[in-house]
Amino acid sequence: MKWLLLKLIALYQSRGGGEHLLSVECNFSPSCSEYSRQAIEKYGLIKGVLLAYQRIRRCNNPNLDKQIPDPLE
Repeated sequence: MKWLLLKLIALYQSRGGGEHLLSVECNFSPSCSEYSRQAIEKYGLIKGVLLAYQRIRRCNNPNLDKQIPDPLE
């Protein structure tokens, strides 16, 4: 399952991610998809998906002027 999810994230990123597919720019740096990939690789499927979900829920400001640095710890 972990392998499949990482492949889907890679596919999403290779297709242009949110900017191309959803016409949105990520509020954070690294992007939510990159953060998710890193979290799943570092912490495993369950904790990684939970961290990714929490990050994506915070991504709610479409008028943000500058990206917010929020690296995986």
